[in-house]
Amino acid sequence: MIPFLLILVPLIGGLISFLLKEDRAAKSWSLLIALITLAISLSGIYFFNNADALTLDWPWMPALGTSFNLHMDGMSSMLTLLTAIGLPVIFVAIYKNNYAKPGNFYAGMLLTQAGMMGVFVAADALVFYFFWELALIPAYFLASNWGGEKRVAATFKFFVYTFVGSLLMLIGIFYLYFQTPGNHSFSIDAFYHLHLKTSQQYFFFWLFFIAFAIKMPIFPFHTWQPDAYEQASTGVTMLLSALMVKMGVYATIRWLVPVFPQATNYFSMLIIILSVIGMLYTSLIAIRQDDVKRVIAYSSIAHIGLMCAAIFAQKQAGWNGVMVQMFNHGIVVLGLWIVADAIEQQIGTRKLSEMGGMAQKAPELALLFVIMALANVALPLTNSFIGEFLMFNGLFQYNIVIAIFALITIILTAVYTLNTVQKIFYGELVSTTNNAIDAGLNVRLILWVLVIVIFFFGIYPEPMIHLTNDTVNALLAK
Repeated sequence: MIPFLLILVPLIGGLISFLLKEDRAAKSWSLLIALITLAISLSGIYFFNNADALTLDWPWMPALGTSFNLHMDGMSSMLTLLTAIGLPVIFVAIYKNNYAKPGNFYAGMLLTQAGMMGVFVAADALVFYFFWELALIPAYFLASNWGGEKRVAATFKFFVYTFVGSLLMLIGIFYLYFQTPGNHSFSIDAFYHLHLKTSQQYFFFWLFFIAFAIKMPIFPFHTWQPDAYEQASTGVTMLLSALMVKMGVYATIRWLVPVFPQATNYFSMLIIILSVIGMLYTSLIAIRQDDVKRVIAYSSIAHIGLMCAAIFAQKQAGWNGVMVQMFNHGIVVLGLWIVADAIEQQIGTRKLSEMGGMAQKAPELALLFVIMALANVALPLTNSFIGEFLMFNGLFQYNIVIAIFALITIILTAVYTLNTVQKIFYGELVSTTNNAIDAGLNVRLILWVLVIVIFFFGIYPEPMIHLTNDTVNALLAK
């Protein structure tokens, strides 16, 4: 019942939010719904060993071989927890921001959360596809209605990419459905037990992979992302960057690798090379950026590229690292976007060339950003370290030469991250930052909460590894 509630609560909350026209009412209602969802998610962790609480299978369209089948294992529990944490963090961070038609804005955020929750718990391919689209549709309207001057063009590009990916995946789902024996089934277990010919695997592997690669995104399917992140309002950008990209990583692990094992082995080297090229390419581009949002956007592509490479290396250490890093990347990126939004709210610009010396005016914000930046670099004792260490471990087991090239991105990440810190907060005070002050209490409070999470999982990552280890073993064994 818990996975159903994780979908139902934000779904109903989002629909009611459409009726709220007053700004404060929409904000308060949405924050309340997000906190209730978080409580439900935490209860799922508490009842983790209770299969009845984490599984639901209702008849939906039995004639088509599909049921409303939901299930939470360690990976699902971890990602639903991240999604449940993300929304209240975002809502608190942007609480003082004003949006036109606030009821519609917060409704879109909650409906997107409901869709993501469904993706992470679906155990039926048709249900999975339904929630995949449910997450994308409100995200499209959020990005196109609230944001920068070029948001419509950027969102149209996002729509085209995701629509093409979704269409390819739907074709693949129906093909696999008709390959299941008997009366056919959309069940994930039926897909896992398919005996496809090698040529079938090679072709349909790409229909799914392209859809998931666009969503992550990885090179060369990434070009929609920087524009969308830059033009969307920061609250929407946080939703896309910290949470929604995990749909692609999750789907690759859950639906791609186990269903197409031969194709995965055959194409793994190609995809790992593309991922490492993307890591190097986007890291070099990030160094040259003058817009702080684009720096974070390209940084996110590089980090997701490492996750993709570790997945296709198919080593236990690497997969454990991916599990940990999916959660930790979301926490760190949330912190980076919150600080970026606070800076823009303070001084009215995102250009690094127009900033400087802000630490003199906002010392607490500077300290918090430095911690987030060090976590982004995966400094030991921060939460990102153990995930990256394990993923690089998996890559070294797979191919030492590729792993060495991937390691170069650690240096590049340090360059663009510390350069961003330097340009914003240190050096001489400039006119644009002369009147800056520390961020509001809501922003500082939520950033300190994220700092606690960063250091807790940096010092003691075992709970996350323990939560997802059985899932890793089960999926690698398929």
